[in-house]
Amino acid sequence: MEDTERSHPETVTVEISGSKEDARLVFEALRSCFASDRGADEEPQQLHETRPMVWLGTYDVAQARGSGCSPVHLGQPVQADVQGGYWAVDRFRTTLDAMFTVKETCTASGDQERDLHLLLESR
Repeated sequence: MEDTERSHPETVTVEISGSKEDARLVFEALRSCFASDRGADEEPQQLHETRPMVWLGTYDVAQARGSGCSPVHLGQPVQADVQGGYWAVDRFRTTLDAMFTVKETCTASGDQERDLHLLLESR
């Protein structure tokens, strides 16, 4: 089977909201676990002083990097919205559970996709 003919979607999109420093920590941790569209030199930018910011990343969960992902210490809880195919979201959620205390605030399931609304806190 060619790479273009996968039996299930293997990418997950993640929207992070919270402080830009905590968003940076989350993206760095995720990039150490999975291939990403976010470069190592990309840092979340705060473009407005009072409006909330949301940062986006896409991760390929087909092949995990390294032997495991270490817990991450955040300054404050971070909201994460995760979207993708069922298999990819489940694999991604397992990785998040290893790095953070994860609380599901809402889920939505469709025919082909699953959405998770999560609160990530330090372990």
